[in-house]
Amino acid sequence: MVWILSLLPLFGLSFLPQAEVSSSTPQKEAGLMVDSEAWLTFYQDLHQHPELSLQETNTAKKLASALRKAGFQVTEGVGGTGVVGLLKNGEGPTLLLRTDMDALPLEEKTGLAFASKVRVDVENQETGVMHACGHDIHMTVWAATATYLSAHPELWSGTLMMVAQPAEEIGMGARAMLDDGLYSRFGRPDYCLALHVTGELPVGVLGSCAGYALANVDSVDIHVKGKGGHGSKPEQTHDPIVLAARIVLGLQTIVSREVPPQESAVISVGSIHGGAKHNIIPDEVHLKITVRSYKPEIRELLLKAIQRTAEGEAFAAGFPAELKPEVRVSEEEYTPSTYNTPDLVQIVNQRWRKKLGPQAVVETKPVMGGEDFGRYGPRANCPSYIFWLGVSPLDLWQQAQNDGPSCPSIHNSYFAPDAAHAIPVGVDAMSQAVFALLPSAGS
Repeated sequence: MVWILSLLPLFGLSFLPQAEVSSSTPQKEAGLMVDSEAWLTFYQDLHQHPELSLQETNTAKKLASALRKAGFQVTEGVGGTGVVGLLKNGEGPTLLLRTDMDALPLEEKTGLAFASKVRVDVENQETGVMHACGHDIHMTVWAATATYLSAHPELWSGTLMMVAQPAEEIGMGARAMLDDGLYSRFGRPDYCLALHVTGELPVGVLGSCAGYALANVDSVDIHVKGKGGHGSKPEQTHDPIVLAARIVLGLQTIVSREVPPQESAVISVGSIHGGAKHNIIPDEVHLKITVRSYKPEIRELLLKAIQRTAEGEAFAAGFPAELKPEVRVSEEEYTPSTYNTPDLVQIVNQRWRKKLGPQAVVETKPVMGGEDFGRYGPRANCPSYIFWLGVSPLDLWQQAQNDGPSCPSIHNSYFAPDAAHAIPVGVDAMSQAVFALLPSAGS
């Protein structure tokens, strides 16, 4: 916490008494933040004008413009609305810095002066649109970092590949950009970096997790077939509602009895729909399931066990073969797990602790959330690291630590990060990571 308090005054954003500032915190490269107020305005504009997945047209134009102003060679329309910017600065490795651009179909309730008022139709239902996952902070840090690095070529050597990705929220953007030739057209990077905000850390604290950091995410649909009839004569039917209930209960033992206790896995039924009237046994029921894992072999175990459980319960209930449940794994919605390369994590973390102080970064545990950043990394033979940037306002964080209400986290209508303090820290952290991996000749 001392590190946070001592860091902020360096950007002209002090909101705490100087007596609380530690004099032992190492100074950073001079002028690391270009213009805090300008980038805060940039952030607020992005926040006010969010766009849903695969619709990030205006957002992409803003990011492309920022890169062009910084001297990058820019290509738009990669994988849909994706943007790629290249800047070569002498000999050295190529480093990919990625941001995501899309927002969520969620009505904002923060009450901020710059709150989103955007509304759209989604599946014939009007809804609000909000940057409730912090992608507006991601984009601002990304653009500000690109601008700073371009203005200070003496601090690094190599090639920067800035990637602004669409459709992270639906797990399609990274795949779309890679399928559109991201690596074949622009070169395969030697390293991949990204950050993600979190409301579970106070503003400015960096979170780090080596190895598996985020999970495989699979969406599974089960079509439970039956033979309907009158509710007063169940013996004349094959009741899909009862079978669906048996399947739901059967799924609960897969993780507890088939996955080794040392491994992590989740199977959650998020939707069960069937029937329309009290006294009618329906012909079908539909289940929607989310499945989370880290390792490929655990993912395969889970998916096979779900198929076996659904079919086995139908057989045990006496359903004929033609009424065997249909299990569909949605490959288009699959998001692979994200693996942070341990050696890369160590190199970057050492730099942070040296330049930002020993308390700059804390170790965090893997989470079962998904992030398609994992597609750029080891699966494509590229070491990668995505780290967490704390954004919870200090006063709310401190209240939460004293049994007060918890801080609103991502995907919440009330999510209101402390952007004014998080953005400078994010730019600092990302820039220092670049300096660790693309060192200048004199460093």
